Amino acid sequence: MDRDERIKVLVVDDSAFMRVMIKDILERGGIEVLDTARDGYEAVNKADKLMPDVITMDVDMPKMDGIAAVKEIMEKNPRPIIMLSALTTKAASETFKALRYGAIDFIPKPSSSYDIKKIEKELIDKVIAATRIEMSTLRLRSLKGVERGVVKGRWNETDKEISIIIGGSTGGPSAFEQIIPLLPEDIPASIISVQHMPPGNFMDCMARRLDKLSEIGVKVAKNFEFIKRGKVYFAPGGMHLAVSKSSIFKRTDGTSVHKKGSKNMTLYRDDPPLNAVKPSVDITMKSAVSTYGKNTIGVLLTGMGSDGAVGMKEIRACGGRTIACDEETSLIFGMPKAAIELKVVDEIVPLYDIAERIVRNVEIICEE
Repeated sequence: MDRDERIKVLVVDDSAFMRVMIKDILERGGIEVLDTARDGYEAVNKADKLMPDVITMDVDMPKMDGIAAVKEIMEKNPRPIIMLSALTTKAASETFKALRYGAIDFIPKPSSSYDIKKIEKELIDKVIAATRIEMSTLRLRSLKGVERGVVKGRWNETDKEISIIIGGSTGGPSAFEQIIPLLPEDIPASIISVQHMPPGNFMDCMARRLDKLSEIGVKVAKNFEFIKRGKVYFAPGGMHLAVSKSSIFKRTDGTSVHKKGSKNMTLYRDDPPLNAVKPSVDITMKSAVSTYGKNTIGVLLTGMGSDGAVGMKEIRACGGRTIACDEETSLIFGMPKAAIELKVVDEIVPLYDIAERIVRNVEIICEE
């Protein structure tokens, strides 16, 4: 690739060792590192001067931390920013603040700085993907600035078991904030959500944030947990989540657990990654089809890759309903696009209309 065509990155980290290691990783991937910065002040100034295609940003730094730097950069001169976050509860909480301010994604740092090469492929892939994003002020406002109230529905009394499966990846945390807080607490359906997320504290932080913003209850699903209407259950980080009617399950140690009188339950599946991700939207959607049949609603949000497209196909094939976020309001259009290209999407709508479409589809199912 010609030097002028190479992706240009600003690397921000208070550790000189980490700056060198990240620079080496990116350059091995054919990516040019324009410069490095030691703290948020340097990051803001160099981002304005150099206009990098992408910025990698440490969270915890002296003088100005990564969260404050993200906020200032996104207000002054928006650039795609990828956070590098330590695997601690505090770092996870701070990372989600950065995502709310406009950072597009994050990568958890290995526990030892000497293991930084373990994230080499992920870092290169995410930097490359970030260059496909339209980061204009208008786009940022369209993703974060729409303020709407809870979407109310008219529900006929029904004993139907209805499930809504929502999947997202890059840009997903912000997208979920445009959907979950708009769902009414009396919705006669369960919501099973999958956000591509690594093990650690990140998913718990995201669920707690959404729970505070929403009238509907939000939590990370437990293994063998009863599924209730009017609740949102997220797959845990680094673990597939399925749903099942069976009341008897085998634990990983071979013993059985029995839930007397249970109908539908969450079930962890520690299978290998599917579509190179774990948790996988496809696994959750396929299990929902087996459990809820035509009363399943599938929703795909922003994200890289094609995870969820096959699951949407199975939902559609059994008579269920499918919704995908449109290109204009998807940070990365990979996942919705893959389902659309399979011709298995009933409705393609802007992110800010998805909650409305979910509620209206539940109303239709209740009336059928």
